Amino acid sequence: MLRGWLSSKGTGLSSSSQSLNTLDEPQNLESALRAATCIMNDDLEAAESGLEEGNSSFHKLGKGMVTFLRATLGFEPEIMRQGRLKVPILQSIADDEKAADRLADAASSAAADHKRAQRDTHAFRSSIYPAGSEYALCHAETQIMGAVVGILNENLMEGIKGFYKLRKAYLTLNTILEAEKEYVKNQQGTGGLPAAKRSVTSLSSERSARIASSLPGGFGGDGADKRQADRESALDESVGSLVKVDHPDEGPVADEDGDEFEDAEEQHEDAIIPHTYLGSMEIESAATAMADTSLEEKDPAKPDEPVTTTVPRVSTAKTEELLSSDPNSPVLSNPIDAFVHSGTSMSFGLLLLIISMIPPAFGRLLQIIGFHGDRTRGVKMLWQASKFHNIFGAMAGLIILGYYNGLVGFCDVLPENFDQHAQKSADPTAEGYPVERLEALLADMRSRFPKSHLWLLEEARMQSSKKKPDVAIKLLSSDTKSPLKQVEALSLFEKSLNAMYSHQYQLCADSFVHSCSLNNWSHALYYYIAGACHVELYRLANRSKDIKKAKHHAKEATDLLLNKVREHAGKKKFMARQLPFDQFVIRKLAKWDTRTKERNIPFIDAVGVSPVEEMIYFWNGHKRMDDENLHISIDRLAWSEDASLNPMWKDEGVDETAILAMLRAAVWRNMGRHEDACDELQKGVLCHDKALFKNKGKDDWVCATAHYEMGAGLWFGRKEKWSKDDIAASTEATEVAVGTEKAGEADAKKREMARVIEAESWIDKAAKWERYELDARIGLKVTTALETIRGWKDAQ
Repeated sequence: MLRGWLSSKGTGLSSSSQSLNTLDEPQNLESALRAATCIMNDDLEAAESGLEEGNSSFHKLGKGMVTFLRATLGFEPEIMRQGRLKVPILQSIADDEKAADRLADAASSAAADHKRAQRDTHAFRSSIYPAGSEYALCHAETQIMGAVVGILNENLMEGIKGFYKLRKAYLTLNTILEAEKEYVKNQQGTGGLPAAKRSVTSLSSERSARIASSLPGGFGGDGADKRQADRESALDESVGSLVKVDHPDEGPVADEDGDEFEDAEEQHEDAIIPHTYLGSMEIESAATAMADTSLEEKDPAKPDEPVTTTVPRVSTAKTEELLSSDPNSPVLSNPIDAFVHSGTSMSFGLLLLIISMIPPAFGRLLQIIGFHGDRTRGVKMLWQASKFHNIFGAMAGLIILGYYNGLVGFCDVLPENFDQHAQKSADPTAEGYPVERLEALLADMRSRFPKSHLWLLEEARMQSSKKKPDVAIKLLSSDTKSPLKQVEALSLFEKSLNAMYSHQYQLCADSFVHSCSLNNWSHALYYYIAGACHVELYRLANRSKDIKKAKHHAKEATDLLLNKVREHAGKKKFMARQLPFDQFVIRKLAKWDTRTKERNIPFIDAVGVSPVEEMIYFWNGHKRMDDENLHISIDRLAWSEDASLNPMWKDEGVDETAILAMLRAAVWRNMGRHEDACDELQKGVLCHDKALFKNKGKDDWVCATAHYEMGAGLWFGRKEKWSKDDIAASTEATEVAVGTEKAGEADAKKREMARVIEAESWIDKAAKWERYELDARIGLKVTTALETIRGWKDAQ
C-alpha cells in the first residue's frame, strides 16, 4: 500500500535536490527542531523565523506543525483551511496560498528525500532503522496532521479522506516500529535481517505476514494476515477512486500527500472476494454512506436493536519488543535516531489513542481506517516520547496531560490498582490517574517552557480535577495573556467551566459571552450556558424577593436564549452535520417555547429543571466539586420541587421529573451517598417505560444515562453495606462460622462481586442502547466503565 509514494513512480523531487550527506542532515534536523519547539513556549514569531532559515524536509515539516497546532488548538476553520492540503477535487478556499501549501510541500519533499536517502551513499545510515526512515516519519506526520484537520473541517469528504489518511500513516509508522523490534531482537540474539539492510518499502511488503498480527491495533489470529492484506488492497482501491473519479483522462492522480492509488495493480492469486463490490466507489455513494453513519446503525426492521461492529480485537505487542531507552542512552545517541524514535512513539501513540476513543457504533469509520486503537499501548508510547526534549516530547506531554485531565477526568469508573503488585510497578497505566507522574511531567514542561500558557492551562485543569475549581480560576485569571489567540480562547473556556462548577454564575455567563469573541467553534452553546446562568440568577433573586434583579436577569436570559442562541444554533458543522450540543439546545428551546404557549407564562418561567446543573453533568463537573459546591447543586435542584417557587411542578411530565431524579442521583453519588443515588434512580427514572422518553421534544438521554448512573452507583458502593442488605443478605456464611472474621470477609467479598456483576449489567444496557441525544458524550463514560469493570473481574 505504501508503494504509491515510496516507489520510484511517485512524485517528483522537491526543490532541494542536493545530496543528503551525513553532515547537512543532522544540522538541518537540529535547526528545524529548535525552531519548531518555540511554538510550545508561545513564541510563534521565533518559530516562524527559525523555520524560514532552512528549506529541508525537516523545516517544511516544522512549518506544517506550527500551522497545525494553531488550527487544532482553537478549532478555527480559517486556520484549518490554511493547514488543509490542496486536493484535485476540492479547491482550497484559503486566502493565503503559501500557508495552504505547507503540509503538501512537506509531504512531497519528504517523499522525494526518502527515495534519495535509499540511493545516496552519503546519506545517513542508522543501525536501528532502514535508510530514509526519518523522511518516512516526516511524511507520516503530514498525513496525521492533514487527517486531523480534515476530520475537524466542516466538509464531509475531507473527513472521510482524513480517516483514510490515518490508516496510511499508521502503516508507515508500523514499518518503522518493526525495525525497532528487529533491532531489539538482534541485541538479544534472536533477530533476523539487520535494519540497516532493509528499507521501509521492504518492511511494508511483509506486513501481511507479520506486522498486522504483531503490533497493537493490527489484525491477528489464524488466517487474519492474509485477509487483512486483501482487505487493505480493496480499501485502497475504493478510497482511491474518490480522487480518480473526476479525472478519468488524466492517468494516475496523486492524493494530497503525493500518494498514488495504484494498489489495484497488485495481484493476489488467492485473494478473498469481498461480499460487496468496492472497486468503483463514487463520491456520492461514499458521502451517502458516511452521512448514514450514526451512533446507532440499526436494521430498520429492528429499531431497538443496535448493530455492533464486526472489526476484530486482537492482543497487543509486548512493551519489551520496542525501545524504551532514555534520550541520553548510547542506543539513541545519534540525533536522527532520537528524532525517529521520539517522533514515531508520539505519532503512533497518538494514533492508537485517537482510534481507541472512536465510539464502536461508528463501524463504517473503523472499516475505512482498517485497524483498532489501543488506549493502554498508546499512552505508554506517549510517555516514552515525553522523555525527549524536542517538539515531539513536548507534544507528547501535552497530549498526556490533556488525556488525563480532560478525557480521563471526564469519566467516572476508572481503573485502580486492582492487582496488589501494580503499586510496585513503574507502569504509568497501572492506575486510572497517575497523580505523581503527571505532576512531575507538568513541572518539567513548565520549567522547559516558562512563557507558555499551554502548561498553565494544564495546571489549572489539574487543580480542577483535585476538586479545586477556585484555584483553577485564579490560575487562569492572570494579567499576562498568551500571544496565541487560540491558547487564550482555550484558557477562557476552561475558566468559564470552572466558574460553572463553582456556581459563580455571573462570572460564568460573562466568560462564555467573551469566548464568542475569541473563537468561532460553538457560539450557540456558549450563549446557551450564559443564558442558563442568568436563569439561575433570576431564580435566586426571586427567592430573595429582589424584584429589580429578577427582572434584569429574566431579560438577560430571554435575550441570550431566544435571540443569541437561535441566531447561531445549527450553523456550525462537523463532517457535514450539526454539532450534537447545537441539536440539544435547539430542542430544549423548542420544548420551553411549547411550555410557554401551553401554560401562558413568560418564557423564563417555562424553563425546567436547572439547565446549569444539566450542563455541569455533561461536563462531569460534579466530580470536580468539593462538598460545599455539591450541596449547592442539591439546593439548586430542589428549586423545582418547591411549590412556593415553582407551582407548575405538579403538572410536569415524566421526562422532566426524571431529569431531576437523575441529576440528584449523580450529585449524591459524588457525595458518597451511593445507596441513596441508586434508590433515587429506581424510583424516579428506571421505574418508567423507556417509551415515555421517546416522543418528540422529550429528553431521551435521561433513561439511557440513568442506566449508566445506576451501574456507577453500584460500582462505587460495591464495598459498602447498604440498609437493604440487612433484609436480603444471605445467612449462609454466618451459619458456617458465626462471629468469625472469615465469615465477615466472605460475606463482604460475596456482596462486592454481586454488586460489580449487577453494575456491569446496568452499564452494558446503556452501551447497547439505541441512538439518543448526546450519546457519543455519554458513550465515552460507558466504554471506560465497562473496560474498568472487566479489568477488575480479570484481576480477581
